[in-house]
Amino acid sequence: MSIFRIEDIRKMSDKERKDELESLVTDLLRERGMIATGGASENPGRIREIRRTIARLKTVESEIKKGIR
Repeated sequence: MSIFRIEDIRKMSDKERKDELESLVTDLLRERGMIATGGASENPGRIREIRRTIARLKTVESEIKKGIR
């Protein structure tokens, strides 16, 4: 799993974006679950980056649906 920038996301196909979104949501749930059970995250900033990347993916999807891009 890597963190994507908006330019990289726009170059992806629809299937790639959907697959990556599913992967990121799973990673986010795993990270939040680990914290909820009392564990410590290896990288505390990872949750923030995952959330931001999910938002970027959803933004591009919205732009495509509205015909902006």
